[in-house]
Amino acid sequence: MSSAQSTANNSSNPFDLVIAGGGMTGAMLALQITRQLPHLRIAIVEQQSAEQQGAEPAAQHTTSFDSRSIALSAGSVALLARWGLWPELKPHACAIEHIQVSDRGHFGKSRLTATEFGRSALGYVIEIEWIGRLLYQQLQQVPTSQLQWFRPDQISAIRTERDLRHLQLKSGTELSCRLLVLCEGGDSPSRALAGIDGVQHDYQQSALIANVAVAAPHQGKAFERFTIDGPLALLPLTQQRYSLVWTCQPEQAVALKALPDAEFIAALQQAFGYSAGVFSSVGNRVLYPLKLKTAAKAADHRLVLCGNSLHNLHPIAGQGFNLALRDLDALLQLLAIHTDAGVDLPDAGAYGLTRQYQLLRSADMAQVVGFTDSLVRLFSNDSKLLALGRSLGLTVLNQCSVLKQPFAALTMGLSPLASQKQQIALHQQTASQAATQTATHAASYEAKGATTGHSSC
Repeated sequence: MSSAQSTANNSSNPFDLVIAGGGMTGAMLALQITRQLPHLRIAIVEQQSAEQQGAEPAAQHTTSFDSRSIALSAGSVALLARWGLWPELKPHACAIEHIQVSDRGHFGKSRLTATEFGRSALGYVIEIEWIGRLLYQQLQQVPTSQLQWFRPDQISAIRTERDLRHLQLKSGTELSCRLLVLCEGGDSPSRALAGIDGVQHDYQQSALIANVAVAAPHQGKAFERFTIDGPLALLPLTQQRYSLVWTCQPEQAVALKALPDAEFIAALQQAFGYSAGVFSSVGNRVLYPLKLKTAAKAADHRLVLCGNSLHNLHPIAGQGFNLALRDLDALLQLLAIHTDAGVDLPDAGAYGLTRQYQLLRSADMAQVVGFTDSLVRLFSNDSKLLALGRSLGLTVLNQCSVLKQPFAALTMGLSPLASQKQQIALHQQTASQAATQTATHAASYEAKGATTGHSSC
């Protein structure tokens, strides 16, 4: 089919959603839409080919010692269970049963245990490959009548109309959609094309990521140790391993990466101590510069942002992917409200949807960004006065359940999910007004001559 034919066909029958980015966030969203809202037609525009992305069956293999991992909060596990994914992921995940937070060289410590909150686990740690493999296996079974892939390809220009977003791809293909969802990552090229500004703060730190083995079983213990250079975290993995996130000055990170294995293990043991036991081996080491990147807004006319395209956080407290899953939860619930068969004008890009998404995600993001950014600034310095305050704060937190409960509810993602659920329920009560709001906004948008175009240079 020629580009002109493709454009004509798509303009007369636009997609309900086009997802820019087929990584974990985009793939997760696509899979859940096909399951929960099968009446919607969606497309994914992904820069990598299926082979590069590991989406082809031939690319499937067992995880290696060096496979990257992520921490899933208790709230995220609840979402994955609701979405029908957790039963297949749980056998590959390691439960976090204890968390110890400490400040190197100072007396302050705090401990959290799953049992004190009536839970079997505070969260889990899982290698990314297991999630990616499951998502792509499931997506391969989705018929093209529901989902179409455009890969390897990329959005090169975006044109906005009252009822549609028109997309020009680098391949020459043109697409139209009711709602454009950006899931491309922290340096999302389509975010700039859509005219959404980004804010960036360079922490002047690097994260050294590696998996390390320990001589004795870790018993589900996780550690977050603060140093003047940055936090040092150990998250329990299967096969008697820890996922290490060592935050330090860029020059120090480069030097640590270059050390022979034995010298690196010795340096890690000296920096961390023996709370986690004796480190016996280390795998491949990778460096990531640490920057806080946030979009100026979570939604615009027929546009929403999810995951790292909206917020790219410091790894302290492991909140990034958990925040992304709540983005998807909000969007899925709002899509269900605004595209329900009983709605007068079902519209995946309705003004009521994008407006409510903006309200929901901005509030959650502000809280988590503020929390993680404050931790970085509070603990990554050598002020004696702040050190005393940190130690007192950790000690009080450890001994005061009144403070520990809300802290745990936030870090486990439980209070943000509860708040989001309550706000969506209130929004649903007034969803009957969505069609009127959409029509009013659309008329105003058109009257102001809001038809615009953004393209790359």
